[in-house]
Amino acid sequence: MTDVGTLEIEDRPVPAPGPYEVLVEVAAVGVCGSDVHYYRHGRIGDFVVEDPMILGHELSGRIAAVGERVDPTRVGQRVAVEPQHPCRRCKQCTAGRYNLCPYMEFYATPPIDGAFCRYVTIDAEFAHPVPDSMSDDAAALLEPLSVAITTMRKAGVEPGSSILIAGAGPIGVLCAQTARAFGASRIVVTDLLSSRREKALKFGATEVLDPTAVDVSAIEPVDAFVDATGVPAAVVSGIKAVGPAGHVVLVGMGADEYALPVSHIANLEITVTGVFRYTDTWPAAIHLVSSGAIDLDSMVTGRYDLEHVADALDSDTDPASLKSIVNPR
Repeated sequence: MTDVGTLEIEDRPVPAPGPYEVLVEVAAVGVCGSDVHYYRHGRIGDFVVEDPMILGHELSGRIAAVGERVDPTRVGQRVAVEPQHPCRRCKQCTAGRYNLCPYMEFYATPPIDGAFCRYVTIDAEFAHPVPDSMSDDAAALLEPLSVAITTMRKAGVEPGSSILIAGAGPIGVLCAQTARAFGASRIVVTDLLSSRREKALKFGATEVLDPTAVDVSAIEPVDAFVDATGVPAAVVSGIKAVGPAGHVVLVGMGADEYALPVSHIANLEITVTGVFRYTDTWPAAIHLVSSGAIDLDSMVTGRYDLEHVADALDSDTDPASLKSIVNPR
């Protein structure tokens, strides 16, 4: 990305792995909403693209080389990449919250380059081995699945729980699948588009609602609400649908500020929190996909090469699109 709405292909040297890093030949990269947002707007909140940057952070591949302190037998291993490099020394890292590291270097977050390219380097322990039964596409999509796993953990979802999810885009659908895998018995998904509501039913929702036709705030109260839209009206109505001691998790990117139903939150002792990436989710994600509890391959609706990344980024304008994959090889 060289400017807002502008992409160019460059030849660059293959990066050399550091002592504790591996070099990964990239096989598949999922297109994320953040990639699209940077491409169209040049920023997300305080993160501003000021210099040319490679987009893409949902990736899988094969280890092509290792640093001098890494087991050389890992060369050739298929891996899913956790695309972050925390400092490991700050208060957040030592407390186990490395996703909140103030010195984090995260793929495709300015000024760090991402993965729409042939080769990347990553800390060896963040290159997670995947079984041969898992496709490259599914291995790449363990990254957004990690967001859904973090969301379910924060939402307190357990067997028998009820949950409301606003939005049936990629994250909403992944949250529905993950809620089902975590044992939720009632999974309500809302979306404006009937085609997306139908997809949500195929991926774990027990019921779907059109928020323009139903007062979502008046449904039978749920134990948890997840917003995957960023739309203020959806957030407010979703919070009002949460029962006593419930949980609200804000995942969608939207307005920086908006009014919330504070009296409802306070009187029912509802916990409201956000999700910023993840910590220690890949082992769970690999298990959920390998066991068949979650289906990532069926979510892929388009594949593109490096010459057509712009088309991949614009694929979200098609209501039939759910998840697009870029194959750099």
